Amino acid sequence: MIGASISRWTMSYFAMALAWLFVALALMVARVGFPAAHLASPDTLVLVHVVCIGWLSVAMCGALLQFVPVLVAKPLYSEKWALPALALLTAGLVALLAGFLGLGGRLPAWLWLLPLGAVLLTAGFGLIVIDLGLTAWQRPTGPARFVLAGLASLCATVTFGAIFAFAHAGWAGSIGASILTSGVPLHAIAGLGGWLTLTAMGVSYRLLSMFMLARDVDDRKSSMTLAAGALAISIAVVGGTFAIWLSSGLNAVLSVVAVLGLATTILYGRDVIEIFRSRKRRQLELNTRMAVLSFASLAASGLLGVMLVLTGAFAAQLGAFVFLVIFGWLSGLVLAKLYKIVAFLTWLETYGPVMGRAPTPRVQDLVAEARASKWFVIYHMAVWFGTAMLLADQPSAFRAAAAMMMIGIVGIIREVIRTRQLADVQSPLRLPDGACAPHLLFARS
Repeated sequence: MIGASISRWTMSYFAMALAWLFVALALMVARVGFPAAHLASPDTLVLVHVVCIGWLSVAMCGALLQFVPVLVAKPLYSEKWALPALALLTAGLVALLAGFLGLGGRLPAWLWLLPLGAVLLTAGFGLIVIDLGLTAWQRPTGPARFVLAGLASLCATVTFGAIFAFAHAGWAGSIGASILTSGVPLHAIAGLGGWLTLTAMGVSYRLLSMFMLARDVDDRKSSMTLAAGALAISIAVVGGTFAIWLSSGLNAVLSVVAVLGLATTILYGRDVIEIFRSRKRRQLELNTRMAVLSFASLAASGLLGVMLVLTGAFAAQLGAFVFLVIFGWLSGLVLAKLYKIVAFLTWLETYGPVMGRAPTPRVQDLVAEARASKWFVIYHMAVWFGTAMLLADQPSAFRAAAAMMMIGIVGIIREVIRTRQLADVQSPLRLPDGACAPHLLFARS
């Protein structure tokens, strides 16, 4: 990655994403959305979209703007589209949330805000898909294939979401109403399983290899993992839509998708173990140790899903399962890698221009891992405790878990800000001649 250009707006995406994550946790503490409200209630829709669009999708887009050019060794198709895309995504999400709040009676029922939000989000994600897709397509090999599959899933997710938004406003006719009634599981699978999980898997292959000095995962094995995952998402989207059209129900489709999803998780676990075994760096950095906790949450999610299906309790405990997937697996991995990415990009931006002309610190000198580790541990312990409390139907204890998660997140945000401010770099090396202090929210070059 050394020598690659720095994405000017990745830090802006990360800052916005962390702000939305804080909002989501504050909503949970304030009893807005599940489990205080039904899974399909407008309040839960607010909470889910703050997490999935505001936090996870914005963070993922910011990371991809930096790493897709690295994956394919080509420049980003258009750096100029990154900031307008972020503005459109933010405006679209705000409009969508206002529409949901109107749907639930917390604001005036201006349901036209829902289609407006969908249009803005479609435009924002459209810029991202075209920008990253055209970049990745120049060398569609290795982890870049996962990104392309993730972007295709993002298109499906946005399409379902736009139909739902127009249907809520009464502008989608009987076909839109039918898709809204039955298609929510397909929307969720395409978003969480396709866009976020397949993309996270692909990026993690390269980041784990890079930060642990390990061999890249065997291409045949990662291809098998991608094939299982992509087949699951394709069956969910195409087969599920066909099933809705035939009014035949989604049980058969969802059963096949569940089996393929479990197979994808197992194959990905095999690939990750292979990377760890081939690593040359024996002492793991904090970001990798915390990524291991997110892998544990992914394995626990698979095991929990199987147990719930076998006991016939999956529908009743769907909220706990999704909570563990979103906050244990996806958010845990994103937080761990965001912590490292910020340090790495800050180091490149600040010390890259003076490399070889003045003494410079190491990347590890920009962070204080011993101090930061407790915030990650608090976060993961709180997620697992919150999952247990959801399974035990203890909403008050779940709010306490959400408050613990918020404490962990505030601590992690503080560590990230200190990294951007070079606060932990010793003064003789902090700003050598010719180096400029980085801006908190964007790269200077």
